[in-house]
Amino acid sequence: MSSSTGGGGRSAQLKHTGLRHGWTTGACATAATTAAYTALLAGEFPDPVTITLPKGQTPAFALAARELSAQCAMAGVVKDAGDDPDVTHGALIRARVRALAPGAGVVFRAGPGVGTVTRPGLPLDVGEPAINPVPRQMMRDHVAEVAARHGARADVEITVSVDHGEEIARSTWNPRLGILGGLSILGTTGIVVPYSCSAWIDSIRRGVDVARAAGRTHVAGCTGSTSEKTVVAVHGLPEDALLDMGDFAGAVLKYVRRHPVERLTICGGFAKLSKLAAGHLDLHSGRSQVDKGFLAALARRGGADEALAAQVATANTGLAALQLCMAAGVPLGDLVAVAARDQALDVLRGAPVAVDVICIDRAGTVVGTSEPRDG
Repeated sequence: MSSSTGGGGRSAQLKHTGLRHGWTTGACATAATTAAYTALLAGEFPDPVTITLPKGQTPAFALAARELSAQCAMAGVVKDAGDDPDVTHGALIRARVRALAPGAGVVFRAGPGVGTVTRPGLPLDVGEPAINPVPRQMMRDHVAEVAARHGARADVEITVSVDHGEEIARSTWNPRLGILGGLSILGTTGIVVPYSCSAWIDSIRRGVDVARAAGRTHVAGCTGSTSEKTVVAVHGLPEDALLDMGDFAGAVLKYVRRHPVERLTICGGFAKLSKLAAGHLDLHSGRSQVDKGFLAALARRGGADEALAAQVATANTGLAALQLCMAAGVPLGDLVAVAARDQALDVLRGAPVAVDVICIDRAGTVVGTSEPRDG
């Protein structure tokens, strides 16, 4: 992506807040895995250990723990969440790597403090360690690189653990989502973007100002980096037209109401935007929840029978509700997008702004859209 002004977009917002970014549990687990596997093959731990994140950044991590035997190696990294009030800040994340027979591939295990998935509706199968898809791919990629450097096969078992993770997880939504025994290993970019409410809302306002000053007539409020990619793919918007709204949909809408642009696209995950559709302007998981009863009512409107509506109302997650409806041919994604658009127009109170909404799944696939409409 390019920008005519160099003054907008996600990176400019972060710089404007003055807040320090941090590293996800997935990045820390990848660093620990890379160090442990290197030691297993070379007999020596790299410290600090450098990894490559999905967007090309190459952070270095100091090791806080290490063990080496003939059969396996363990390395640990302390998570630094930067200035984000993250419950996992300071947690020690360990990866124990053990060589497997040729052809076994990379096998993931949940060690102490890492949860196990016990219900459907998450991006992992029931029974799997709660290590999300992007961190898994990061670890696979780094294992392959280490193996290639040392002439070995990338056939290993990776056991990820978090000291006191089960206790920390009680302060998260994991138990309610059916992730039992500890934390999830998360992250799509490897970077934790800090959300101080006042600082981030101020950065959203700055983003709108920069876009208007650059003559942009179409801007997009995105909940994260995956939704940014989707908007760029769908609408071809430049970087300075992208607003990293995070969970603060209300901040975008209220500022655009006072400082209008011709068109506003809101793009984000289905579950988050279902909260906007239900009338929530703060989409943070600690301050609003997915209303499955509301989704069931929308599903009925879209043709769902009572049996399907009952399944939606009791689904484990918003994603599970969406999957049920998709299998039955009920366009719940589109219904949520339309309802979210209409809620946004209510907040805009007749401002001359056309709004459309794009709902995506965790992989960035579009699962719902609305036509642009103004108030």
